[in-house]
Amino acid sequence: MNSEQMRDFAIAALDDIKAVNVIALDVRRASSVTDYMLIASGTSDRHVRSIVSSVVEAARERGIKPLGVEGEVHAQWALVDLGDVIVHVMKPDVREFYQLEKLWGFDSLAESKAR
Repeated sequence: MNSEQMRDFAIAALDDIKAVNVIALDVRRASSVTDYMLIASGTSDRHVRSIVSSVVEAARERGIKPLGVEGEVHAQWALVDLGDVIVHVMKPDVREFYQLEKLWGFDSLAESKAR
């Protein structure tokens, strides 16, 4: 599976569980670690955990074992590492504080791929 297909199934999993403000950042020019960074918000701790579980399950259904899953316990900021795609799921206040979009050089949603 190529990185675009992986990005697309992860976005579908995020959409299915009603993740909020999902964006996909193409970081291939800025990183040799991954191709895409997906950023999404969950409305509560439980929602963040459910989103992470949905992405992990969608990956496993496609025969992809996540390289790592972090942050599920506290559910403020969780991460699913799929290799070519890294999914960040955060509560809105945490997302606002860290502003990963700006950190990666995307000053607006217009520069990223909003979904």
